[in-house]
Amino acid sequence: MKTIVIGIMPQEKIRERVLAIARGEYRPKASEPKIWFTSMKSLAEVLSDDNRALLRVITETKPESISELAEATGRKPGNLSRTLKTMSNYGIVDLKREKNHVRPVAKATDFRILAA
Repeated sequence: MKTIVIGIMPQEKIRERVLAIARGEYRPKASEPKIWFTSMKSLAEVLSDDNRALLRVITETKPESISELAEATGRKPGNLSRTLKTMSNYGIVDLKREKNHVRPVAKATDFRILAA
Protein backbone atom coordinates (compact mmCIF):
# COMPACT_ATOMS: atom_id res chain seq x y z
CA MET A 1 0.00 0.00 0.00
CA LYS A 2 1.29 3.45 -0.83
CA THR A 3 2.26 6.20 1.58
CA ILE A 4 0.18 9.37 1.38
CA VAL A 5 2.00 12.68 1.81
CA ILE A 6 0.00 15.14 3.93
CA GLY A 7 0.76 18.83 4.36
CA ILE A 8 -0.06 21.21 7.19
CA MET A 9 -0.40 24.89 6.33
CA PRO A 10 -2.56 27.80 7.55
CA GLN A 11 -5.82 28.26 5.64
CA GLU A 12 -4.68 31.54 4.08
CA LYS A 13 -1.49 29.94 2.72
CA ILE A 14 -3.50 27.04 1.29
CA ARG A 15 -5.80 29.54 -0.43
CA GLU A 16 -2.82 31.48 -1.86
CA ARG A 17 -1.28 28.23 -3.12
CA VAL A 18 -4.52 27.07 -4.80
CA LEU A 19 -4.98 30.46 -6.49
CA ALA A 20 -1.37 30.47 -7.73
CA ILE A 21 -1.91 27.00 -9.20
CA ALA A 22 -5.18 28.11 -10.84
CA ARG A 23 -3.46 31.16 -12.37
CA GLY A 24 -0.66 28.96 -13.69
CA GLU A 25 1.94 30.76 -11.57
CA TYR A 26 2.85 27.64 -9.61
CA ARG A 27 3.06 24.02 -10.66
CA PRO A 28 3.15 21.54 -7.75
CA LYS A 29 5.80 18.83 -7.82
CA ALA A 30 4.68 15.19 -7.82
CA SER A 31 6.27 14.74 -4.38
CA GLU A 32 4.22 17.54 -2.78
CA PRO A 33 1.21 16.80 -0.58
CA LYS A 34 -2.15 16.30 -2.24
CA ILE A 35 -3.98 16.40 1.09
CA TRP A 36 -3.79 19.50 3.28
CA PHE A 37 -4.81 20.21 6.87
CA THR A 38 -4.91 23.66 8.44
CA SER A 39 -3.50 22.54 11.81
CA MET A 40 -1.88 19.66 13.66
CA LYS A 41 -5.06 19.48 15.74
CA SER A 42 -7.29 18.81 12.73
CA LEU A 43 -4.80 16.26 11.40
CA ALA A 44 -4.67 14.53 14.79
CA GLU A 45 -8.46 14.28 14.89
CA VAL A 46 -8.69 12.60 11.48
CA LEU A 47 -5.61 10.39 11.88
CA SER A 48 -6.02 9.51 15.55
CA ASP A 49 -4.65 6.18 16.81
CA ASP A 50 -8.15 4.69 16.59
CA ASN A 51 -8.65 5.89 13.03
CA ARG A 52 -5.26 4.61 11.88
CA ALA A 53 -6.14 1.25 13.46
CA LEU A 54 -9.42 1.41 11.53
CA LEU A 55 -7.50 1.88 8.27
CA ARG A 56 -5.41 -1.20 9.07
CA VAL A 57 -8.56 -3.25 9.76
CA ILE A 58 -10.05 -2.12 6.45
CA THR A 59 -6.85 -3.09 4.63
CA GLU A 60 -6.52 -6.47 6.34
CA THR A 61 -10.16 -7.62 6.36
CA LYS A 62 -11.47 -5.90 3.20
CA PRO A 63 -15.02 -5.52 4.56
CA GLU A 64 -17.88 -5.61 2.07
CA SER A 65 -19.90 -2.99 3.95
CA ILE A 66 -19.81 -0.46 6.76
CA SER A 67 -21.96 -2.85 8.82
CA GLU A 68 -19.38 -5.60 8.40
CA LEU A 69 -16.63 -3.17 9.41
CA ALA A 70 -18.67 -2.10 12.45
CA GLU A 71 -18.90 -5.74 13.54
CA ALA A 72 -15.17 -6.27 13.06
CA THR A 73 -14.22 -3.16 15.04
CA GLY A 74 -16.97 -2.97 17.65
CA ARG A 75 -17.72 0.61 16.63
CA LYS A 76 -21.26 1.89 16.15
CA PRO A 77 -22.27 2.08 12.46
CA GLY A 78 -23.40 5.73 12.72
CA ASN A 79 -20.13 6.92 14.25
CA LEU A 80 -18.15 4.74 11.87
CA SER A 81 -20.03 6.13 8.89
CA ARG A 82 -19.25 9.73 9.94
CA THR A 83 -15.57 8.90 10.47
CA LEU A 84 -15.33 7.22 7.08
CA LYS A 85 -17.09 10.15 5.38
CA THR A 86 -14.57 12.58 6.90
CA MET A 87 -11.66 10.39 5.81
CA SER A 88 -13.22 10.12 2.35
CA ASN A 89 -13.50 13.92 2.11
CA TYR A 90 -9.73 14.12 2.71
CA GLY A 91 -9.00 11.37 0.17
CA ILE A 92 -7.78 8.84 2.73
CA VAL A 93 -10.62 6.35 2.17
CA ASP A 94 -12.74 5.50 -0.86
CA LEU A 95 -16.39 4.71 -0.23
CA LYS A 96 -17.42 2.43 -3.09
CA ARG A 97 -21.17 2.49 -3.64
CA GLU A 98 -22.42 -0.94 -4.60
CA LYS A 99 -25.89 -2.42 -5.09
CA ASN A 100 -27.28 -2.02 -1.59
CA HIS A 101 -24.28 -1.06 0.53
CA VAL A 102 -21.14 1.05 0.73
CA ARG A 103 -17.77 -0.71 0.78
CA PRO A 104 -14.90 1.19 2.46
CA VAL A 105 -11.45 0.93 0.86
CA ALA A 106 -8.38 2.42 2.56
CA LYS A 107 -6.08 4.28 0.18
CA ALA A 108 -3.16 4.10 2.63
CA THR A 109 -2.13 3.07 6.12
CA ASP A 110 1.16 4.99 6.10
CA PHE A 111 1.49 8.75 6.05
CA ARG A 112 4.30 11.26 5.69
CA ILE A 113 3.55 14.63 7.27
CA LEU A 114 5.09 17.90 6.02
CA ALA A 115 4.53 21.11 7.94
CA ALA A 116 4.86 24.34 5.98
